[in-house]
Amino acid sequence: MKETFIAVVYALAAAALYAINIPCSKMLLTEVPPVFMAGLLYLGAGIGVGLLWLFHHKNENPNERLDKSDLPYTIGMVLLDIAAPIFLMTGIKYGTSSNASLLGNFEIVATALIALLIFKERISWRLWTAIFLITVSSMILTYDGTDGFGFSIGSVLVLCATACWGLENNCTRRISKKSTYQIVTIKGLCSGIGAMVIAVVTGENFYALKYIPLVLLLGFVAYGLSIFTYIRAQKTLGAAKTSAYYSIAPFIGVFLAFAFLGEALSAQYVVALLVMIVGTLFIVYDTLVRSHTHEHSHTFTHSHNGIAHSHTITHTHKHNHISNDDIHEHHHRADELDECVF
Repeated sequence: MKETFIAVVYALAAAALYAINIPCSKMLLTEVPPVFMAGLLYLGAGIGVGLLWLFHHKNENPNERLDKSDLPYTIGMVLLDIAAPIFLMTGIKYGTSSNASLLGNFEIVATALIALLIFKERISWRLWTAIFLITVSSMILTYDGTDGFGFSIGSVLVLCATACWGLENNCTRRISKKSTYQIVTIKGLCSGIGAMVIAVVTGENFYALKYIPLVLLLGFVAYGLSIFTYIRAQKTLGAAKTSAYYSIAPFIGVFLAFAFLGEALSAQYVVALLVMIVGTLFIVYDTLVRSHTHEHSHTFTHSHNGIAHSHTITHTHKHNHISNDDIHEHHHRADELDECVF
């Protein structure tokens, strides 16, 4: 019981650590340009997790290391992780933190649709329902009717970020059985350096160098430590339950935006929030109870705001007959943690 309680604390900590990313970034963006901000955040995660890797690599299976066959997906992962945080930071700069936090859930839609269209993966009716509700909520958040019919540029940029991360999640899952520490370190360092190069080439001016340590620390905490605590939780709770707990991350971000940034709560936002909550409940339900017609194992990737949680789940089912209806009860077991990568 104590072990389970600690694991739940780890799962909630993972959600909370990531949730501080957007509100804190919003505050720092008053001093740090968005492209530099994106690069420094990923550098912070790469450096922090890289240091953890130094203490962990002795216990790592050599077969888990990335090899030449993983290069195309690794390159795709890095390029998309350069673009996504740039879109996100620019979107936060021109929009609100609360909108950006909630719109992060659109990444689930992007990931699922790309998996369906490109990789021909099956989508359950629960996930289709969630996709519809999250899309409706995102449209409400993106609509800007202050000057006729139009769209908020900040919200559109955040949606671009989630689309990039949706494609990146599908690239990353192809190498998700390899070393978590290696993937996150490469992703953080290469994507961070790539964004920094873009910032310099585009002439982005950054003179407030004293904020660099703060941004690096935020990147390590919001990405690096979030991943670390997620993995700790998943070892005890299993993949599905940990993902369910983690789904509260966007709503923690929303609370922080209103509590500490003093952002206004409009009727439009309340409607979008309620629709998003219902959509997220369908995501949680789909995560915990997946319907299949036969027993098998497969790798399932569940993503939140740029963090893809990949794991192998074994499904079994039994049939109960009630009033001529064939009811399928499914029991899920996470065999082992494969990877958790952002």
